[in-house]
Amino acid sequence: MSAVAIDLRRTAGFVVADRRGRVVGKVECPMYGTAPDVPDALSVKSGLFSRRRHLVPADTIEQIDGTSGVIGLRVDREAIRSFL
Repeated sequence: MSAVAIDLRRTAGFVVADRRGRVVGKVECPMYGTAPDVPDALSVKSGLFSRRRHLVPADTIEQIDGTSGVIGLRVDREAIRSFL
């Protein structure tokens, strides 16, 4: 399933993995920027008690599997920006 086929607004709780299959974290919520009704990125929380979050732009998503709840990225974990 491609990233275009699924709505990013419905991905809260999905697990995000980088291109090597390493887990980045879980989607906390979609983030909006250029348009108020279309998310541009996802906020991904890296751990249960972690305050650090990663900003995953929509164009870095390679595929989304709605049945297993996994989002695969086309970049490594180190290439993703983090924020508080």
